[in-house]
Amino acid sequence: MKHTARTTLGIGAMATTAALALSACAGEAESADVGSAEGLTPVTLQLQWVAQAQFAGYYAALDQGYYEAEGLDVTIQEAGTDTVPIDVLAAGDADYAISWVPKVLGSIEQGTEVTNVAQVFERSGTLQIAFADSGIAGPEDLAGKNVGSWGYGNEWELFAGMQQAGLDTSSDISLVQQAFDMNGFLAGDIDAAQAMTYNEYAQVLETVNPDTGELYRPEDLTVIDWNEAGTAMLQDAIWADTARLAEDDAYAETTVKFIKASLRGWAYARDDAEAAAGIVTAAGSTLGQSHQLWQTNEVNKLIWPSTSGVGTIDADQWEQTVDIAMGTQNETGATIITAEPPETAYSNEYVEQALAELTEEGVDVMGEAFAPIDVTLAEGGE
Repeated sequence: MKHTARTTLGIGAMATTAALALSACAGEAESADVGSAEGLTPVTLQLQWVAQAQFAGYYAALDQGYYEAEGLDVTIQEAGTDTVPIDVLAAGDADYAISWVPKVLGSIEQGTEVTNVAQVFERSGTLQIAFADSGIAGPEDLAGKNVGSWGYGNEWELFAGMQQAGLDTSSDISLVQQAFDMNGFLAGDIDAAQAMTYNEYAQVLETVNPDTGELYRPEDLTVIDWNEAGTAMLQDAIWADTARLAEDDAYAETTVKFIKASLRGWAYARDDAEAAAGIVTAAGSTLGQSHQLWQTNEVNKLIWPSTSGVGTIDADQWEQTVDIAMGTQNETGATIITAEPPETAYSNEYVEQALAELTEEGVDVMGEAFAPIDVTLAEGGE
């Protein structure tokens, strides 16, 4: 028997290595030193995980011909458990990469020269979730609890939130190494577990509650949203090679074109979440239909409405991310970085050009009228 649960909750990342080569064809040629499909400029995008709606905008841009219209022949390269997107970019094996800002800040401090050229996710999608009867409503309530953490650079908002609440994270909690699933939480081994709004949170809501025989519902859970707690950090962004931006005019021009087409793809995903979810499924995502649509809808909430134009790096949000990266210690006593990153760590130059062109072409880059859709989750995300 299949169970379904309906929710309109408005709250607002790694399997075997695989490469998905999806190429656009035809269009006006760019200057290129290597062969490309029908004269298009070849571009490789390195994702930070496998095909799923977390990256719906890029798949939509490819499927709808937006990259082709900008003269680009784009290959989307998936990641595996051992893939570090920024290392792939720095090694010259990709032209652009998607990665969370705090993870990249550490690489930059260690000498990697990359630049955030478009901050696609304006809001954090990371939660800490607990059962409603656990007594956990905020970070301060994690004291004395078994707290799940994925680690691997995903833990910083959690530790910042606990430390902001006055907890000594070396003694006030019991830290549990959490797998990238919700099994430990559902088994009762973890009192408060890490979850992304667009993935693991839904995994719980797709699971049958043994006490009721029906799927878990949002009211069965409490969530700590780091956006509300004030320790949110910037997540999915488009990263480019700093030296190439400065030294290669063609690459700089291609960067504007790539951002423009990608953001157009995200506008498409915003305006037709069901079609975007279908595109990602066709591209090879193994997620179930309802889970895929949920993910598209939740990712849209992290992007829209946009405060300053989709992809714009907000200076205040950047500084908050940097401050947490410098001032928060994890369970080992380490911080992400020890000094302010260089000015080249981010630039709005390229996204501003892209937004100007999109606006002139009638694309809504603000999404002020965005409203999430209602998604009915099925058991197991089917």
